[in-house]
Amino acid sequence: MSARLYLAQRLTAMVLALAVTVHLVTIVYAVRGGLTAGDILARTTGNVGFLAFYVVFVIAAAIHAPIGLRSVLREWTPWRGRSLDLAMLGVAAVIVVLGLRAAYAVYAA
Repeated sequence: MSARLYLAQRLTAMVLALAVTVHLVTIVYAVRGGLTAGDILARTTGNVGFLAFYVVFVIAAAIHAPIGLRSVLREWTPWRGRSLDLAMLGVAAVIVVLGLRAAYAVYAA
């Protein structure tokens, strides 16, 4: 793995550690507080802070996951080269599109 990919994965791991923690704490808070799906949507609809948090979360995941998957595929299969890198760019694109679409849907609900 190149130094750039190594650094990108480690930096996004730090962002994801914080984002996942905040996400899980929020879920536990909502469930224990008895919030319904309607209550949650009422709090997230139009909330720019919510949207910004999940945009950062999605982008970090879209960078982090394909780098790790690329490393696993290189270690466990003979797949190498440009086609692997392009496939991982495709994985990143799918994560970005689906993640941002989900975040925006809850923001705009």
